[in-house]
Amino acid sequence: MTYTGDVRPGDPADVREIDEVVLRKLAVGPAANNAYLLTCRRSGAQLLVDAADEPERLAELLRDASAGSRLDLVVTTHQHADHHRALPSVVALTGAPVAAGDADADAITAATGVHVQRRLHHGDTLTLGHLVLEVVALRGHTPGSVALVYREPEHVRADGAVAGRAHLLTGDSLFPGGVGATGGDEARFASLYRDVVERVFDRFADDAWVYPGHGADTTLGAERPHLAEWRARGW
Repeated sequence: MTYTGDVRPGDPADVREIDEVVLRKLAVGPAANNAYLLTCRRSGAQLLVDAADEPERLAELLRDASAGSRLDLVVTTHQHADHHRALPSVVALTGAPVAAGDADADAITAATGVHVQRRLHHGDTLTLGHLVLEVVALRGHTPGSVALVYREPEHVRADGAVAGRAHLLTGDSLFPGGVGATGGDEARFASLYRDVVERVFDRFADDAWVYPGHGADTTLGAERPHLAEWRARGW
C-alpha cells in the first residue's frame, strides 16, 4: 500500500520503504502523538523516535518489525510528557539506550526515571547499522528540542527513492502550517523561527519530507511559501 503518513490512534502503523530504511509511523495516546520506528534494511538495527504513549502498541510495533523486538536506540525529541510517557516501559522491555537534546535531558530523566545516556547537540550524528542521521537542534518549543535528518543515498534502488532527498523527523518544532508552540513568548518564537529557517529551510530542498510529532506529514516545498506569514503572525 502507498504510504500517506495519515494515522490516528488505534490505526495500524503506516509503513514507508525508503531504499535502505523502513519507516513505520504510529499514532498513540490521547494527544495523538506520532512515534516513528526506523529499521535499517541491511543490518536490522532499529531506532525509535518518541516512546510517546501506549507501550503495548509500541511493543507490538517492535515485534512486527523484528522477530526479537530489537531496539538499538530511543531518541526523545523534547521534554514534554506526551512524548515520553511510554519511555520507562520501552526501555524496560528492550534495554535500549536513550538519547535527547542536552538542554532537555535532565528534565526527561527527572520525569521518567530513565537516564539519558546520550546528550545530543546540533550537528551530532547517530549511526545505526548502515543508517546515519544528523541531529538538528531547533530551540524554542523547548530549550533542547531536536530533529533528526536522514538522507537517501546517492545510489538508490527502491521504487520512489530520490537520491539525496532529506527526511526530517521534527518532533513538535515544525508542522504543516507553522512552527511549534512557544506559549506566546516572543523570544522563544524568534529563536525557533530562526533555527527552523536557517537550519532547515535554508539547507534542504523542497522535496525534503517532514514527519512531525503530531498529525500529517508535509514537505518543505509545501511550507516554504508561508514562512513570511509565520513570522508576521508570531506563531
